[in-house]
Amino acid sequence: MKKYSKSFKSLWIGEIVSEFGGAAGAIINGLLLYELTGSREWMGILWLVYFIPSLVLQGISSPFLNHVIKEKMLKNIQLIRGAAYLLPLVGFWMGTETGIVIGLGVLQLILGLLQPIFASLSFSLLPEICNDEELAEANGLMDGTLRLMGFLAPGVISLLLLLVPMQWIYSISALLFFISFLALSRIPQSSKQKTAVWTKKFWWSETKVGYRSFFSYPQLLRLTLLSSTVQFAVGATLVLSVPFIRGELGGETWEYGIFKGAFPIGYVLGMILLTKLPKNPQTMYIGLIGGGSSFLLLYFVHSVPFAWICELMGGILFPLFNAQSSAIFQREAPRDRLAQLSAVRLLFLRITMPLGILFASLPFLDLNIRHVYLGIGSIIILPGLYYLIVSLKLKKTLIPSKEKL
Repeated sequence: MKKYSKSFKSLWIGEIVSEFGGAAGAIINGLLLYELTGSREWMGILWLVYFIPSLVLQGISSPFLNHVIKEKMLKNIQLIRGAAYLLPLVGFWMGTETGIVIGLGVLQLILGLLQPIFASLSFSLLPEICNDEELAEANGLMDGTLRLMGFLAPGVISLLLLLVPMQWIYSISALLFFISFLALSRIPQSSKQKTAVWTKKFWWSETKVGYRSFFSYPQLLRLTLLSSTVQFAVGATLVLSVPFIRGELGGETWEYGIFKGAFPIGYVLGMILLTKLPKNPQTMYIGLIGGGSSFLLLYFVHSVPFAWICELMGGILFPLFNAQSSAIFQREAPRDRLAQLSAVRLLFLRITMPLGILFASLPFLDLNIRHVYLGIGSIIILPGLYYLIVSLKLKKTLIPSKEKL
């Protein structure tokens, strides 16, 4: 951590604190709503309230992101999100279940609208506070620790629920977002705000330019599509994990818990491994192929411990691709449009996750769990192998022959 700038450390602290607070809040949202309604349908509605407006806003907000002061916007978002976590508490103070449910719904709506903006701005700020040679490791560190927070939150919240009433976890989440605001306040304001006359014509013009610019960079488009295959697989595993461990393999609840925890633990190990390996296309594509293989191997697995190993392997290898592909995007995208292009990139990644959920859920496809794992693994591995071979051939052509020497 010593080699990173104070601005990066502030962003890192702000992100991991808010990630823990958000993960804690998400756990309580589900528990509280189910306790009030006892309805699986209401659980689905709660996530739709989060997801659908989020995707719509992300699709139309990208021009706006080029014309804000990133550091200021990030701080403001954390304050708004922190305040939003107090809304369910207002419902408790009102003493009505309707008030609590409305508070949960408004909270989910606010979180869904703000999360993609925060993620896009944070992603585009990273190249401004890190040197180019630090970007791959900085992305790995950020991504790995965020996943670790998501892994730690359920255990910590379970212990807190033994000590305090469920609803008070919201105040803890609100406090953590305020701490995140304070951490982000330490980032000096370096980006300049661009003045723009916001009209419908200007917005439409900027939108077209942004999407046209995104598609004019083949490497950025290729890396985004490859990352999208990973998100597609992640969406499918949200459906498959429980029935695979508990049904197909006959595992116990605690064995499923270890299965779910193996990937984030592996991701942290992969982040450490990334610091020891050369940062080049070959390492990047090997990480993608190896990570995809962790899905494909589940097709052949017939015991829970081997399933744990597959998840751990995926966690170790995927950072080699994710961190380096993110760094390439941050370096190659035009700096004056990086925030906008980051939003377009994130839109691709977020759309493919529900597509993966549908792929794993639709009964008319007549695919069993193992076939789905085989399919999603192949979707990742095949293009990864192709681009690995291309990168090796390109590397070979760049090495002068002995005759020329």
